[in-house]
Order: sequence, then structure tokens, then C-alpha cells
Amino acid sequence: MATILLVEDNEMNRDMLSRRLIKKGFVVTTAEDGQEGLEAAREQRPDLILLDMSLPVKDGWTTAAELKADDATRQIPIIALTAHAMDGDRQRAMSAGCDDYDTKPVDLKRLLLKIEARIGGGH
Repeated sequence: MATILLVEDNEMNRDMLSRRLIKKGFVVTTAEDGQEGLEAAREQRPDLILLDMSLPVKDGWTTAAELKADDATRQIPIIALTAHAMDGDRQRAMSAGCDDYDTKPVDLKRLLLKIEARIGGGH
């Protein structure tokens, strides 16, 4: 089963999305801020990271850049999750090191397609 690290500071969003992903057969671990997410990724080596970009302590942009700069976590695909749907936000997320980008509120079908594209059917 594929493991997804969900880095999301909003408790309702974190709980709702993690429950929905678990129902789809994923193992889900969570972190509440960018620093926690960075540490969890290094310790757990998940198959994929769903990363909110507006996080306390360390924002998603910085977290993504640090994950991609670290040999231990560089290969883990990151999908940015953000309520920021401005034209430049997708490019900003990709420039920070994210492998894909999705907007909130999350459309689960669309997000699942993006997850499958990154890690295949390994769940």
C-alpha cells in the first residue's frame, strides 16, 4: 500500500482528506506545519507528499524547496495543494520543486488521478 504524507494545518481539511484517501486504500500520515512535514518526510519516506502551501512555521514553498534539495527526499513526488488559484501560483509551486499542483477545495477524483500519475496503482 502506498503511503501519503499530508501536510495541512487546517484540522478539518486534514481529517476530511486523510479519511477519504484511507477509504481509497492509501496509508496516510499527517503533519500540521512545514517543519513537521519536512521531518516526517525524512523519517517516513512516504511514496508521495500532499503539501499545503500556506503553512505556519515553514511555508509550503520553502518546505518543497528543502525537500528537493535533500538527497534523502528529492525523489518523493510532491503535489502542492493551495487555495491560491492565481495564474502564477502553479508556476511558483513547480519552481519551488513541486511535481504537480491542485487547488482547494479538493476535487477528490481529480486529485486521485494526479496521485496515480505520480505513484501508479501501488495502493
